[in-house]
Amino acid sequence: MSEGKPVVILGVFAADTSFRAPRQPNMGETLLGSAFTLGPGGKGSNQAVACARAGGDVHFITRLGQDAFADMALALWRDAGITPAVTQHADSYTGAAYIFLEEATGDNAIIVCPGAAADLSQSDLEANRALIEGAGVFVTQLEQPLNAALRGLQIARGAGVTTILNPAPATDLSDELLACCDWITPNESEAEGLTGIRVETLEDAKRAAAALRARGVGAAIVTLGSRGVLLSDGRQDVHLPAMAPGPVAETTGAGDAFNGGFAAALARGLDPVAAARFGCATAGISVTRKGAADSMPTRAEVEALLG
Repeated sequence: MSEGKPVVILGVFAADTSFRAPRQPNMGETLLGSAFTLGPGGKGSNQAVACARAGGDVHFITRLGQDAFADMALALWRDAGITPAVTQHADSYTGAAYIFLEEATGDNAIIVCPGAAADLSQSDLEANRALIEGAGVFVTQLEQPLNAALRGLQIARGAGVTTILNPAPATDLSDELLACCDWITPNESEAEGLTGIRVETLEDAKRAAAALRARGVGAAIVTLGSRGVLLSDGRQDVHLPAMAPGPVAETTGAGDAFNGGFAAALARGLDPVAAARFGCATAGISVTRKGAADSMPTRAEVEALLG
């Protein structure tokens, strides 16, 4: 049962093709892998699933093709309780991703082809203006075009909706876009790309967060992998450690799990530190399971871990 206002998420669905092997092949080389899986992915879709399973009333804005991968997306969202705000386009294709998983560590390398979602534009956001303006939280990432992300953030910000930008994959961002973000949630490399500050320590993360706030962001959460997250809002810098309820199986969806859990908790009215802690627990459970969307825990599981 969801509580609070809806969470509206703009982003991309991509069918994840995951290849597990000892290492990546060199150019011109062929390696035998040890496992292959096909499953649902895309940062926006993963975050929507994480948010919905964590108790959010989630609406997802994207474009799909008219193909088997679109059928996969719609079935996923139906099962997760997500309301799609989606158009389908026969002249394109549904997004897909190549994911390499390193056997020894579970670390990953990814190539994403957004397909129809690459054509998301400001008109898609205007078509969903009433939905966005009625939300409690609006979330986006950067797998779809920047002008679509900017318009969604502007509409949400203009209506007093809490805005979250997960700046992935990394790219240059304007001060205009950053000024629309109540929250930004980069990982270490994304924070470095946006600020020029190499993030290796907590102090580095604090300096990077301060630099992002100086560019107009309301508050920053720098995600630090196994070291948890650093929340910085100008009044406090809070380090929240990672939660590890079991051995790490795969890190693919960890950032998406955090963002989805954080958004769900904010929409329920939790204060930001408590919401970030909820996000850490969501991510902590997700990395003990294989897959991206498939690894997202339920609200009951997250609350049990938090005690």
